[in-house]
Amino acid sequence: MVNFGRVLTAMITPFKEDGSVNYAVAEKLAAHLVEHGTDTLVVCGTTGESPTLTWDEECQLFQVAQKVAAGKALVIAGTGSNSTSEAIAATQKAAKLGIDGSLQVVPYYNKPPQEGLYQHFKAIAEACPDLPIILYNIPGRTGQDMKAETVARLAEIPNIVAVKEASGNLDRASEIRSLTPASFAIYSGDDSLTLPLLAIGGAGVVSVASHLVGDRLQTMIQAFETGQTKVATEIHLQLFPLFKALFKTTNPIPVKTALRLQGWDVGHTRLPLCDDPAVDLSKILSAQMAKLSLL
Repeated sequence: MVNFGRVLTAMITPFKEDGSVNYAVAEKLAAHLVEHGTDTLVVCGTTGESPTLTWDEECQLFQVAQKVAAGKALVIAGTGSNSTSEAIAATQKAAKLGIDGSLQVVPYYNKPPQEGLYQHFKAIAEACPDLPIILYNIPGRTGQDMKAETVARLAEIPNIVAVKEASGNLDRASEIRSLTPASFAIYSGDDSLTLPLLAIGGAGVVSVASHLVGDRLQTMIQAFETGQTKVATEIHLQLFPLFKALFKTTNPIPVKTALRLQGWDVGHTRLPLCDDPAVDLSKILSAQMAKLSLL
């Protein structure tokens, strides 16, 4: 089965001033990420503003990432939906492109029961049996929390290989680890919880901060894996203020601000996301980035 590595970057989607996707910048950013610690590009996930992208835009972004990653990294396509039939269609389309895996978010807004979650993901997996699938639990956005027992049932399906656990609950991750085989990967969906999750059997992180500190995240995880826990802790504590700053308001507004501070022409977010006048992100992020020599 595919090994997606330690650092999976939930890549932002750059936009032009007119709001259209800036594929040229997306290509340059993807190349930069691959050169700086990213093992796998996660394209058109939450951080990629998938709710406001069209399927055609997403398909083109998948192909841009594949072009850059060829032979250097893997590409996971965010093809989830709150409609099972839509998720199947999008995932099948991505599979035909030769994508390396699919990220499937818990259906949002309609709040299915746990059995509904199981049947939803099972249907997608069975419709694309040769494509590795990562489950994505983020109840703060979807309105529904996928329980550990449901994840364990889904882990029995051969091509459901991992979960991005973004409930912010380490007990949940421990429960999943105790109920699933070692081959089933658990990825942190929160940068600040990556190191703690490693201690309970996690594989790595689907990261936002890796846009800025991918190499350091790789070093932190590798240090932990080789028993250098003090080194890993030191890196975690150095990066912790940045992790928190990147979530001062709704993701990906802060990380796009940070990239613009570095000179990246990534544009702003699409409505209904926009810069928050109540939060001076440039000041907050500049302070943290300066401490880490990121400016």
